[in-house]
Amino acid sequence: MINWSLDADTVTHSIQLALAPVFFLTAVAGMIGAVAGRLARIIDRARKLEELLRTPQEEEFIARSLTELHFLRKRGRLANVCIGLLTVCGFCIGLTIALLFLGEAYGINGHGYAVLGFLFGVLMFLSALACFLWETIMATSLLDFHTLTRVRAAVRTIQRPEPAGPGAPAPSPGRGSEP
Repeated sequence: MINWSLDADTVTHSIQLALAPVFFLTAVAGMIGAVAGRLARIIDRARKLEELLRTPQEEEFIARSLTELHFLRKRGRLANVCIGLLTVCGFCIGLTIALLFLGEAYGINGHGYAVLGFLFGVLMFLSALACFLWETIMATSLLDFHTLTRVRAAVRTIQRPEPAGPGAPAPSPGRGSEP
């Protein structure tokens, strides 16, 4: 027979005991939101590339787009795995909360299972963080920083004034001159 004691001290202690994992559950929910946002951007970018590839394009653009689509597929899979791991983590933490509450409020001995559930949830969270890190590394691996360097050099060349030849008037102070 289950002990159904519901005195105020027991309920208060049960709620206090179950609150610590609730904060962890809140972090898991926030992380799911962040990864889901990244997944949405991955999907949007893939759809845009697929749309662009339906029209005639240069061979170089097609090759770059196909490479990017390949990476986007991998990133999407990692984001999906990350969301799956976070969902399992959330389930384990929720189960931990329920076991702790039931154990304190009704005398059900589930503390051993609660510890295992919490530890498994933490392992799932750490695995999800590893997937998240790998996905963010992949997101920056396709960036072409050489293009950025070339653009900056071109801008500097455009902004550099032509050297004044002999007999050319010297630049007047004021607009466009440096102090």
